[in-house]
Amino acid sequence: MTASARPLTAESTQPEQPARPTSAALPLIAAGVTMVFWASAFIGIRAVGAHYSPGALAFGRLAVGALALSVVALVWRVTQTGTRGAATASGATVPPAKRRRALGLMIVYGVLWFGLYTLSLNAAEQHLDAGTSSMLVAVGPILIAIFAGIFLREGFPRSLITGLAVGVVGLVIIGVATSTGQRDATGVLLGLAAAALYAIGVLLQKRVLAVSSAVPVTWLGCLAGAVACAPFAPDLLRELGTAPAGATWGIVYLGLFPTALAFLTWGYALARTSAGKLASSSYVVPALSVLMSWLLLDEVPGWLALVGGAICLVGVAITRLPARPRRA
Repeated sequence: MTASARPLTAESTQPEQPARPTSAALPLIAAGVTMVFWASAFIGIRAVGAHYSPGALAFGRLAVGALALSVVALVWRVTQTGTRGAATASGATVPPAKRRRALGLMIVYGVLWFGLYTLSLNAAEQHLDAGTSSMLVAVGPILIAIFAGIFLREGFPRSLITGLAVGVVGLVIIGVATSTGQRDATGVLLGLAAAALYAIGVLLQKRVLAVSSAVPVTWLGCLAGAVACAPFAPDLLRELGTAPAGATWGIVYLGLFPTALAFLTWGYALARTSAGKLASSSYVVPALSVLMSWLLLDEVPGWLALVGGAICLVGVAITRLPARPRRA
């Protein structure tokens, strides 16, 4: 994020600025923060989902996240006072017309990813066990790599394709090791829908981040998702009266950390990394979830789950290998 960023509707008269150098480690650290909190979200959803319906959980989480991000966006807006124009992560200014068109894409990606994806995943886990759900959602990074290679012209680096294949193997092993046999056709369809919504949301967000910064993109996306889930607000209010305090605080946690903070760091990393490579990092999430369940819930994983987690980490490491130069 640069100091010259401005709201989407502001007029821009500032000439282009040279790109500011960014440490290569910062996007990697930001992605790591995202994966840790996204992994913790699976544990939180399991605990909260026993007391809140999928719609109420989705709206509560997004409402808390949108409120927190509104504060962040306000502070970010104040820090930009006195500057003109809008800038991308590279520091280049963007014409107002492009920013206005990007606003529509922000709303669309927010409804699809923040709203419908969260709702679909919550509902899917009412029909599926955690292992099957994780395997279905893993289709998302594969779709992202394919579509990003075609539509975003990121290509198909050998290391990315190999790493994705290895990661899928590890994820399938984790899924088999943790599966309880709870699944049906409705749950499978909901899980596949969540994977598709995840892929579409990332691709749209990548396009928007070319003309705006991570803070407004994340804030407006979460706000759009919360509005899309607003019809479930009466369910949330009704269930608040019967749910234990721990479950309610779980919704607050899901909104503050796996939603507000994790999506901010994700947006920062995505603006500086290819969509396919960053999406492949999500194969770290199942491995971290297994370890967190072990440490926090005393759920001792089987050796097969540990092997799958290790394979997932190897797959992600392969995607980070530098591309080999082609021979002339």
